[in-house]
Amino acid sequence: MSKTKSRLSKLRGIRGIGLDLSLLSRVRDFRLLFSSGLVSGLGSMITYVALPYQVKEITGSYVAVGLMGAAELIPLIVFGLYGGVLADSVDRRKLILIGESCALALSIMLLINAQLDNPRLWVLYVVGGAFAGVNGLRGPSMAAAIPRIVSHEDLPAASAIMGLRYQIPVIAGPALGGIIISIWGVTPAFSIDVISYALSLILLLQVSRIPPSEKTTPPSMGALFEGIKYASSRQDLMGTYLIDLAAMFFAMPTALFPFWADQLHSPQSLGFLYSAGTVGALLVTLTSKWTLKVHHHGRAIIFAALVWGVSIALAGIFDNVYWVLLCLVASGAADHVSVIFRATIWNQTIPDELRGRLAGIELLSYAVGPIGGQMRAGGMAAVTGLRGAVIGGGLLCIASVTALSTVLPKFRKYDARTDPYAVSEREIRAARALSALKTENSADKK
Repeated sequence: MSKTKSRLSKLRGIRGIGLDLSLLSRVRDFRLLFSSGLVSGLGSMITYVALPYQVKEITGSYVAVGLMGAAELIPLIVFGLYGGVLADSVDRRKLILIGESCALALSIMLLINAQLDNPRLWVLYVVGGAFAGVNGLRGPSMAAAIPRIVSHEDLPAASAIMGLRYQIPVIAGPALGGIIISIWGVTPAFSIDVISYALSLILLLQVSRIPPSEKTTPPSMGALFEGIKYASSRQDLMGTYLIDLAAMFFAMPTALFPFWADQLHSPQSLGFLYSAGTVGALLVTLTSKWTLKVHHHGRAIIFAALVWGVSIALAGIFDNVYWVLLCLVASGAADHVSVIFRATIWNQTIPDELRGRLAGIELLSYAVGPIGGQMRAGGMAAVTGLRGAVIGGGLLCIASVTALSTVLPKFRKYDARTDPYAVSEREIRAARALSALKTENSADKK
């Protein structure tokens, strides 16, 4: 009997830290959004490896690969901000569909270019920039759609599950892409991307309409600045943006992966370098129930960003590919802890009528940092060498995160149980859910 109780206790412990997937069976539209992202994400991550690889093969230059980030930066900023304004003004499903259709067209362009005898370098930069613009356009609508289709209490679980939607492709895609590219080249890689976007569109067409809030604001520069003003008025939100921006800008090493694999005398490890971080993120996702018990989200984000910086710096010290991969796994785990708590703060405290615009700012905070990080890594490696760029980047991350945490006390002390914005949104969404239930019951009686 005691052995049985012991086993039950262990099982409860495992369940207590596991991932709650019940949302996928309970909420149809959430399931469709998850599935479409899973499918298109696989193709996108194969292309994520193929694009810089093709630039490296054509140029052999650190700087040329790093300039992919420069090509992506301006389109991402412009379309990310405007995409956020549109997400508060029009049907969010429609924007997601438009973005997915554009991505399909761009992947076809990459496929055509790859089949030329002499693929054009400028096409890679133009399409890379256009992809960034498309992601900026649809990203805010996707983020703003989630709080509309799941309940307030389910938002932490939704954040963890949507993390899984990104992590599976990021693990499988680069590893598969590395194998495909090393054997057959980039043409089959781009072909898979085309197929994945076509399948994703079929799934998205089945999602219900997601109209804007009743307090709709017409798209304009004034609406954009209203969102920026709201974000800048809240130190807790600014903390989520600035901490991640600093961590990614100073320590993101992905632009160096094609060269790092060569320096480690392990060219076959290229795909695994891209996937390693997401293995760590997946481990966090699969054990994410513990995050429901954490209420000081700001402190968790700061701690995660520091661990990220330490892990990247350590990765630069080792010459053994397995130790490097282990450090990258740790960095990915730390980064995803930050992702979960940042998304929870955003989803639980931002009013629906501002959700799209703030999602645009969020997109910039977690996308501009890595893109800028590519440029930083490429330029720094050209001066200090690859190892100096990686170790130095990790140390700069630690220093900047420490400095920011000292000047953002409200972010550092954020508590989801007592924060006035979180409490207000919880009450508003509870009232909205009660009203919807009464309307449904009234309709059933008739």
